Amino acid sequence: MAKTTQYWYKRTIDQLLLMGKSKRTAETYAREIRILGKYADRPLEEIVEEELRQFILYRLDDCKLAGSSMRILHCGLKCLYQDVMGNKWPLLEVLKSQKESRLPMVIDRDDVGAILANAGTPQIMTYLRTVYSFGLRLEEALNIKIGDIDGKRRLLHVRGKGARDRFVPLPEKTYRYLKRYWSLHRNPRLIFPALGRSGSEGPTSSKPMSRSSVQGGIRRAVKRAGLAGRKITLHTLRHSYATHLLEAGVSIKTVQEYLGHATLQHTVRYLHVTNWGREQACKTINTIMGEI
Repeated sequence: MAKTTQYWYKRTIDQLLLMGKSKRTAETYAREIRILGKYADRPLEEIVEEELRQFILYRLDDCKLAGSSMRILHCGLKCLYQDVMGNKWPLLEVLKSQKESRLPMVIDRDDVGAILANAGTPQIMTYLRTVYSFGLRLEEALNIKIGDIDGKRRLLHVRGKGARDRFVPLPEKTYRYLKRYWSLHRNPRLIFPALGRSGSEGPTSSKPMSRSSVQGGIRRAVKRAGLAGRKITLHTLRHSYATHLLEAGVSIKTVQEYLGHATLQHTVRYLHVTNWGREQACKTINTIMGEI
């Protein structure tokens, strides 16, 4: 009996979870399974290698998927047809996407201050300050728990991507803001609990506030700060944290550890958006040449 697209979608997610991917990552990689099901309009186990190749070209040429989206497509399809179904198609071995080498979007500290000043609510302001103060990813900040904050040692325990936990220095000012915001809801476990439509569910909420709440919050803060013409997102605060640390002379290895990057290669790109190294080089060159 033929299996449904939903069946293969669920099997792909389960396989990705077994491979160590997070639930959100697994769902992202598997999303192309549903699109393939609509495109083929027949059981996915009946699709042959050439049909899969045509679907990939359709998504690339007709749908104009960017390199990052094509990599997601490749991972999902390889998982289904190679790992789940056990096919040994040559196509699955050669799937590659050209990596985009875009520089990260970075803003200066004055712009960060303007965004925080225009956050609108204590909830959004404290959340945005937390993202910037520790260089966190969106989910990392949402899921901070009371026990993650070590006030004595001034450290934050970050439950990072790919099960890579790390400790990041806790600035005194940010610590005060976190304590002040927590005192408004006093949830026994979460720093940023969902407040509910009435705004009164914080003390008893068992889940953090939603992604859409914080994404909408930074969009409104950016607009009120007069920065709407720039593509500033939550991740911009993380990029800016890394760049500002490098500009202040923090070693790139230390920045890598604080960001939770698996390799130094991911951190090196921040050197391309800071002038600190160039300024130091100019001073050194002037000194050397002035002695001759």
